[in-house]
Amino acid sequence: MRNLSLLTDLYQLTMGQGYFNENRHEEEVVFDLFFRPNRLITYSVAAGMEQAVDFLENLHFDEEDIAYLRSLGLFTEPFLQYLKELRFTGDVVAVREGEIVFPYEPILSVRAPVIQAQLVETPLLTFINHQTLIASKAAKICSAAGGGVMEFGLRRAQGADAGIYGARAAIIGGCVGTSNVYAGKEFSVPVSGTMAHSWVMNFPTELDAFRAYAECFPNQCMLLVDTYDTLKSGVPNAIRVFRELRQKGYEPVGIRLDSGDLAYLSKEARKMLDEAGFEKCIICASGDLDENSIRSLKTQGARIDTWGVGTKLITSADMPALGGVYKLAAVFENGEEIPKIKLSDTTEKITNPGQKSVYRLYDNASGKAIADLITRLGEEIDTERPLEIFHPVETWKRMTITDFSVRDIRVTWMQGGRRTREALPLTAIRDYFRGEFDRFWEEYTRLDMPHIYKVDLSQALYDLKNEMLCRYGKGKI
Repeated sequence: MRNLSLLTDLYQLTMGQGYFNENRHEEEVVFDLFFRPNRLITYSVAAGMEQAVDFLENLHFDEEDIAYLRSLGLFTEPFLQYLKELRFTGDVVAVREGEIVFPYEPILSVRAPVIQAQLVETPLLTFINHQTLIASKAAKICSAAGGGVMEFGLRRAQGADAGIYGARAAIIGGCVGTSNVYAGKEFSVPVSGTMAHSWVMNFPTELDAFRAYAECFPNQCMLLVDTYDTLKSGVPNAIRVFRELRQKGYEPVGIRLDSGDLAYLSKEARKMLDEAGFEKCIICASGDLDENSIRSLKTQGARIDTWGVGTKLITSADMPALGGVYKLAAVFENGEEIPKIKLSDTTEKITNPGQKSVYRLYDNASGKAIADLITRLGEEIDTERPLEIFHPVETWKRMTITDFSVRDIRVTWMQGGRRTREALPLTAIRDYFRGEFDRFWEEYTRLDMPHIYKVDLSQALYDLKNEMLCRYGKGKI
């Protein structure tokens, strides 16, 4: 495993030197990681916690790291010696991977000595921002497709790690496989892929190329049919080779379309395959697809069974960054929690103070999620009594819920610097996401003009926030 302890911004280390010099480096604090609203964010799918916990568990500065930091001329020898012995000893509470999450919710919280909590800010954001972004994009694409989406984006990813962990996140978000062989091995997920246009072009004829491929892979024969002319050449040649395969006792898998009018071509290709007796052959489509183009193709009646999605998935083309932040929520003095708040003239940038819990409220009759409630840590919700919830800014927007159940969507991942949860297979995380996705009304997850899911503050947290705002001269929200 690579030592990524220097995967941080310099100011994390300079602040660490400052805390050390002030003899405050062992003071205990709590930081929350969350993301703010964005016009493209309706819901997000949490991912990257596994890599974040791996990083924390292996945090250490080796001799080469210390030598490099010494060469910068910024740090004292006592501080460098302190770093040499440093290990993460804190607690981490976070949502499960695959959990559906919303703006302002602390999806991960770190409680640790301040120097530790500060040093890990950048890497935690790196792991979770990226994978949550890609998992969320994959979820929208898979929802539009109705399943059968394969991640094909490695060659367009912003670097190797983005390709590897982007593939991981795409599986969490619902993809059934990836073209990325490294990711397939690393995460034990299905890999898929057949041929490129260059294969077809490297043979004297398209028919020769198809026959050669069928000879190599008689049990897994899927042919790329749009190199020259899809309907006049590609599909007829594929059918000819499929007949030859069947005569040898094999059944072909299908064809792939990568360009042109995919709606028209898929419908015509389906007719040709069916008339030739290959009703079970699938049609796969690829080529700059996303949730919007897939939805359009389905509306047009395209006869596409599976989808290979690359660039716009692996880069989250319409929203290239999640915008997650990591903010101080509390410090401790003599064991007593002192809540902290970040103020701003922009309402959206004012943080929620103190240690918190995040509860999801479900309607018992339907089993569907009603709202999320951020509370002060230790608050309990009595499901036997009606509960009034209200918008955290537009407080006249209120509703009272009855006959409901609650779930704390966060769990303990680390305690005293040691992980408390076993790693899950990626397919199990994907299954968890799918199960939770089904517990949301479609109004919240649809692509066009979705309802805004309610994320409210408990009365106690709302009161604390307003008390602190008034204390600092900002007035109530």
